[in-house]
Amino acid sequence: MSYVSLKSENGVATITMLRTDKYNAFIRQMALDMQSALDVSSSDDEVRCIVITGSGKAFSAGQDLAEATDPDGPNLTKILSEHYNPIVTRIRNIPKPIIAAVNGVAAGAGANIALSCDIVVASESAGFIQAFSKIGLIPDSGGTYFLPRLIGFQRASALMMLGDKLSAKDAVSMGMIYQVFPDDIFMDEVQKMASKLAKMPTFGLGLTKQALNKSLFNTFEQQLTLEDTLQTLAGTSEDYAEGTTAFLEKRSPKFKGI
Repeated sequence: MSYVSLKSENGVATITMLRTDKYNAFIRQMALDMQSALDVSSSDDEVRCIVITGSGKAFSAGQDLAEATDPDGPNLTKILSEHYNPIVTRIRNIPKPIIAAVNGVAAGAGANIALSCDIVVASESAGFIQAFSKIGLIPDSGGTYFLPRLIGFQRASALMMLGDKLSAKDAVSMGMIYQVFPDDIFMDEVQKMASKLAKMPTFGLGLTKQALNKSLFNTFEQQLTLEDTLQTLAGTSEDYAEGTTAFLEKRSPKFKGI
């Protein structure tokens, strides 16, 4: 049994977490299934954009504590090193745009996996919770890395220590996520966004993602050098040639992602 489904259509791969009755809380097999789905989507040349979402009322409630506290189950070290860290590392390293479509509650590792994606959108009924402090743990899955950079040190510290639930609308106003949509049209809007990205010059988008990753720790001078290198590389792509030709010919470009 797989706890993750993968559907690819029109250049968009949609990865859906399927532990619906457990609010898509992670167990080892679901984490491994997620890693596999990301690998398949990354290696498939037909896939030009990836969407990660949840089934039912939740995006993901984070770690299933029944597994984490099982004496015969994986310990916390194994859960981080073999489950979550490989997921968020894949998300940041895959040279394709990845959308987190947060359809409901995103708590703990579920929230931080979402925040590691390139674009995070949420339904109006969604919420984000740094739930770790409620059980005496620290935020993981890249949360202490991404959240302060998204909303600032003070707000990140408060959310992590207090464990307060943040609404989707408040998450937008803080700059934590990009956009919120009404529940009844949420997935339609996600698909519109994903389809738009899939038709864009995804080779250049992958280079943009690489530049953003490096910007998190590069000096200004190092970042300028990197921009020079990556822009030169982008300028040799077929997408750049097509984009400039289409602009001069006053027509819509047809990008291939190469």
